[in-house]
Formats: sequence, structure tokens, C-alpha cells
Amino acid sequence: MKNKGILVILGLIVLVLYSSAFVVDETEQVVITRFGKSIGDPIKEPGLYFRVPFVDQANEFPKNLQSWDGDPGQIPTLDKTFIWVEAFARWKIVDPLKFFQTVNNIRGANSRLNDIIQSAIRNFVTSYPLIETVRMTNRELDTFEAGVDQVKDTSPLGEVKMGRVQLTKGILDQAQPKLESFGIELVDVKIKMLNYVEEVQKSVYGRMIAERKQIAEKFRSEGKGEARKIEGDMERDLKQISSEAYRKAQEIKGKADAEATKIYAQSFGKDPEFYSFVQTLTMYKETMDKDSSLILSTDSEYLKYFKGYKEKGQK
Repeated sequence: MKNKGILVILGLIVLVLYSSAFVVDETEQVVITRFGKSIGDPIKEPGLYFRVPFVDQANEFPKNLQSWDGDPGQIPTLDKTFIWVEAFARWKIVDPLKFFQTVNNIRGANSRLNDIIQSAIRNFVTSYPLIETVRMTNRELDTFEAGVDQVKDTSPLGEVKMGRVQLTKGILDQAQPKLESFGIELVDVKIKMLNYVEEVQKSVYGRMIAERKQIAEKFRSEGKGEARKIEGDMERDLKQISSEAYRKAQEIKGKADAEATKIYAQSFGKDPEFYSFVQTLTMYKETMDKDSSLILSTDSEYLKYFKGYKEKGQK
């Protein structure tokens, strides 16, 4: 019986020690509560700790950065342009006791962050023109499209005086003091997405289409002008080549005719009567055919060779 009592006592001691001990991780911080109320200072350093078993409760809270993703909201800018804005933020718990006493858990913290950050975003977006939310500086865009620089923007957004970086810094500075009372430090706020509302998108796309059509028409006009120039140069070159070829052909033909005439003259000069006979035959061929009818006197020189042939035939 005595040994059993000792074992029971030892078991109770082990159970009490096991129930009272807890480990704090490097990424955690703990607030000890007793009957729902906090006791002592928050535990922020990692290690092995003890509590009153079955009475005290260890409430663990993350020490590392937490993310907040806002819902897209429709917000008008100072120049009355409605846009969809979606932002995100990074935050952490710097005072776990305040955090536990005010928002109690991560879900409650996100609810507070929604109210405070979304309000700050709306305040700053509505206080500045659209260009301040869209761009950071007045630096010329790196992208370039031939012809676009010559198309005048009919609705310029203006110059950047503050820029998105300063705008998000202003949102951070406005929201942070309101979160200190919850034991939260807002580390950073960024705009994740910007977009026009549907009505504005239609007008923007229409203007973009008109600009591209203007650029396309400019390219077409330049292309047609270049084509006309190429066709003119080609036609001029063709005429020049044809003229040069015709000149050379005429020169060759002239030389050939001269040579032929020279040969004919040399040949026919040896027998003028034969030359006269050949020329008369050529004339007959050119002036008469089977359908021709001629009425000539008997002493006509036109048929002298026929007449001479007949007289010779009669003899």
C-alpha cells in the first residue's frame, strides 16, 4: 500500500509539472491569463516556462510579419475619375498585451486593419489627381513605339508632384498612429492593383483605338508615298533602259542598212541592167496581186520587161 501511495504522488507531481510547463517558440510571444485576465508581463523570449496548471492559460501570438490583403474598392480621384483600388499591407504585433486586450486575435486585427487602412487609402486617393496614384515620377517611359510620340494626347494626365511612393507613405503615416493602441505596428502599405471602372474603360479604350488608327493611317500614308517614289524611280529606269536599248538598236540597224546598201551598190554596179530588172520585179510584187487590174498603153514603160520578153518569145 505504501509503495502504491508513493507512485500515485509521483504521478500527480509529473502530471502537474507536465501541465504547468510550456515552450515559447522563436516566432511566438505569449500572454498568460488567469480566468480570462492577463497576469504578468508578456513573454517574448523563446524558452521553457511554467504556469499554474488548470488555472493559467498561455495565449500565443505570432511575432513575425503578417499579411493584410484589402478588397478592391471603387474610389473617385480628385479629377473625378473613378478607379478600382486594391492594396496590401504587412504588419506585426509589437505589444501582445494590448493586442490581446483590444482585438484578442488575428481575425479581430484584420477587421480593424480593414477599417483603418481602407479609410486612409480612400482619403489619399480622393485628395490627389489620378496621375499621383498611377506614376511615381515624371521620368519618360522606357517603352517606345514609332509614331506614338507624334500623336498628341487629347487628355493629358498632367505632371507628377507627389507620386505613388509618397502617396502610400502618407497612407502608412495616417494609419499607423491609429493602430498603436491595438499593439500593432504597420510596416508597409502598397497598392497592388489599379484599374478604371467599366464606364471609364470604354472611353479610354476608345481613345486608344483612335490613336492607334491615327498611327496606322500615318504609316499607310508614308508607305503609299514610298511606293509611289519606288514606282517612279522604276519607271524612269525602265524608260532610260528602253531608250538606251532603242538607240543602240537603231545604231546597229543603221550600220547594217549602210553595209547592205554598200554591198547592193557594189553588186548592182557591175550590171546596171540587172539591177534595174530586180528593182522592177520588186515594184511588181508590191503593186500587183491576183486581184489587181491594170489598163496600160502598149508603149508604157511599166511592163517593159514583159514586153521585151514577149518580143523575144515571138522571135
